[in-house]
Formats: sequence, C-alpha cells, structure tokens
Amino acid sequence: MSTHINAPEGAIAEAVLLPGDPLRAKFIADNFLEDAKCYNEVRGMYGFTGTYKGKRVSVQGTGMGQPSLSIYVNELFQFYGVQKAIRVGTAGGCSKDIQIRDTLLAVSACTDSSLQTQRFGSMHFAPTADYSLLKKADNVADELGIKHTVGSCISSDMFYDENSNWKLWAKYGVKAVEMEAAELYTLAAKFNRKALAILTISDHMLTGEVTSAEERQTTFTNMMKIALETAIAD
Repeated sequence: MSTHINAPEGAIAEAVLLPGDPLRAKFIADNFLEDAKCYNEVRGMYGFTGTYKGKRVSVQGTGMGQPSLSIYVNELFQFYGVQKAIRVGTAGGCSKDIQIRDTLLAVSACTDSSLQTQRFGSMHFAPTADYSLLKKADNVADELGIKHTVGSCISSDMFYDENSNWKLWAKYGVKAVEMEAAELYTLAAKFNRKALAILTISDHMLTGEVTSAEERQTTFTNMMKIALETAIAD
C-alpha cells in the first residue's frame, strides 16, 4: 500500500519524470503536458499525469535528498508499475569542462550516502544509468542542439559541504554534485527498471556563478525537453 502517493490504480503512467521541486512538477505539467490531471497532493508533493505527443507521461515531485526520493521511487516502482524513471534536477558544477546552465546526462552516480552502507556494508555498489535511456537522451540532445555533457555526478547527503569534499570527487573526474541520482539508480537496479538523471548546472563551485530560485524552478527547460522525448521513446 502506498503511503505518500495517494493515487488510484492506473493514474500514473509507466514513464515518470522526477523533479525534486514539486513546483517544477507543476511547471512541467502546465507547460508540456496535455490534459494534465493532478493525482497527488500529499505533503504538497505534487504528481500529475497527462500526455506528451499523444503518449501518457507522469511527473512526480520527490523532495530533496536521497531518503526523500527513495520514498517516492519505492512507491512508484512497487505500487504503480513505473518502468522508466527520469530525474530532472539541478546540480552544482565542479569541473572546468562544464558550465553553468549546461545539461549533464549522468552516466553514473557516486555517493557518500549511508543508504548504501546500510544495504551493502563494506561492499561498494556502482549506481549506473540505464544505457538505452542514456543513449536516447544523448541523441535527443544532439538533435535539439542542446549543449550537454555525458559524465558522472556525485549524490551527496550534505548540501552545505564544509569539508569541500567536491574537490576530491572532481579530481576523479566527477562533473557535478547533486543529491538524488545514486538512490534512483540503485532502486532501478533492485526492481529491474530503467532510470536516468538529467541535470542542469544551476551553480558552479569553481566560478562561484549561481542562478536564481525562480530560474531554477521555471526556466531550465532543456533538460525537460530531453527527458520528455526520452520518456516517450519505444
């Protein structure tokens, strides 16, 4: 039984976009989906289902951080039969070869999360995107002329990183820091589903550049376009 998503059977599509911000979920529904209907408002975590180019797509807010995303993705996979889960979120750039407002297709997600420690103990799982979704998203971005990078991210549990751990991750080729992708990829592996994180660089550790809260909520549309085209692909 789903605890945090109050939707009847059949209300959620097999392909779901997952923004952290529930207001970004509403923005996607209002601006990209036809006949979108809200199926969830529990705790203000909006979920909508509509159609995009004639195919059913849902969008569900997940909140910030891996524990919050874990709740919603577990329920989507276990109780609603979701097969494709595509995160559309923001990240902080930590590499000189990626710029603010660029799009990152996260091929893998490192993490410092204790969620993985609880699961695997001293073993180390490698959370990885679904290749078919990654390949499609890469092709779509090329077709749309959207500047993008394919590379790894780090899903950190700490937003205010007083130890600047991002510097070590960057030394090993990580492109950006975010807070959810590793758990999404791990759950997709557990339930044999497809997952991908598409991220917009909203700020940059090296340059100090930042975007506004409003811009992050309503104007990062490139990743949304890529995600929707990827979601409806056969």
